[in-house]
Amino acid sequence: MAQVADEKRMTIFEHLAELRTRLIRSFVALGVATLFSLLFTRPIFEILKAPAHSIDLIFIDPTEGMGSYFRVALLAGVILAMPAMVYQAVMFIAPGLTPTEKRYLFWLLPGATLSFVLGVVFAYAVLMPPALTFLLGWPGEDIARPQIRLSSYIDFVTRFLFWVGVVFETPLLIYFLAKIRIVNPQQLGRLRKYAIVGAFALGAIITPTFDPVNQTLVAVPLILLYEVGILLARLAYR
Repeated sequence: MAQVADEKRMTIFEHLAELRTRLIRSFVALGVATLFSLLFTRPIFEILKAPAHSIDLIFIDPTEGMGSYFRVALLAGVILAMPAMVYQAVMFIAPGLTPTEKRYLFWLLPGATLSFVLGVVFAYAVLMPPALTFLLGWPGEDIARPQIRLSSYIDFVTRFLFWVGVVFETPLLIYFLAKIRIVNPQQLGRLRKYAIVGAFALGAIITPTFDPVNQTLVAVPLILLYEVGILLARLAYR
């Protein structure tokens, strides 16, 4: 019994060592990508600022400008390093999968990266302009004019883009889980009402505002992504 316990303990230690290795490699990839992104951070800054239209951003702390600059570089680094980080995550869980499950997972690896990038682009091009127009136009210039801190704006934009990109990977995740028979289309259909509530809850977290307009702007695409996931689950079962 003691020998079996020692073997299990060594197995756990080996898993922890593997996890540490994968995390270190992921952070190295993120660091290299972030440093590379510093070469292009200024034009990225201009792109992120474009949806704010003619609003002049300000900063009031000595370190605020530099902090916001590096936050933008970090977001760009996450996008560039996403393939490497997803690969490290896949390689960590791969030993616990069957050969068939590994094959499905490796097929979905490029799709996960592409889905994240598409989510970021969708959030920037489709969701952000109406959201910012609504937020910056309320309660009206006759009452108050917006003077937005640079750090607040960058925090809002980067968080918004990142989490929408993550959520765009939902259909592929559902497809993979259906392919390995963890979920099925019938279960997903029964959980639809909870998914709708969860979409609005995520919308409140991602935006983050208390107005129903921006929550709906985020929640509706999330619900549609869930429906796409159900369709993919049906294909997986066929």
